[in-house]
Amino acid sequence: MEIVVVGRHTEVADRFRQHAEDKLAKVEQLAPTAQRVDVEVTRENNPRLASVRERVELTVRDKGPVVRAEAAADDRFGALDLALDKLSERLRRARDRRKDHRQHQVTPPVDVRPPSQIPEPEVPVPAPAPPEHPGDSVERELGDSPVVIREKLHQAKPMSVDDALYEMEMVGHDFFLFVDSETKRPSVAYRRHGWTYGVVQLDTSCDCA
Repeated sequence: MEIVVVGRHTEVADRFRQHAEDKLAKVEQLAPTAQRVDVEVTRENNPRLASVRERVELTVRDKGPVVRAEAAADDRFGALDLALDKLSERLRRARDRRKDHRQHQVTPPVDVRPPSQIPEPEVPVPAPAPPEHPGDSVERELGDSPVVIREKLHQAKPMSVDDALYEMEMVGHDFFLFVDSETKRPSVAYRRHGWTYGVVQLDTSCDCA
């Protein structure tokens, strides 16, 4: 498993890199098929945010959905520990979910028709290549203002609302953008209060011009 440590607006010392690699070694126990763990360290220079000036974001890239966790503290070692605790909990939940799915798998029926009566399977049409590589991010300034906008491209694989809520929990966000596999509409799931959620869908078929 590869561990990649990068810094945004800050330098990352070898001591922290080695510490992160030692700490993240146990990720393989919870995600044996994980191929890579990205560690992104960000430093906030605003004195008012001194208690959370160091932010660490952990991203596990596996065959399944991406699992992400982040935390902030007054030093990056503490932020790493907090983020790793969140990541470990989400990896356990993902592992338990996979086990539950395997236990409830249903064997598909066997088609007993003669080969001449079985229709040829439809060949799926490949999706057009995206303009950029998924996972790439770009930062740009908004006009002459000091506002910085970070844009990131993600793959939009159609999924159910249940799967969207699950992946939202896995990355620890309060919202999740997806394409509903039932309605084919761009949708966003968001956290409300407690264990209640909301879903907003866009109707792109109307002519609003």
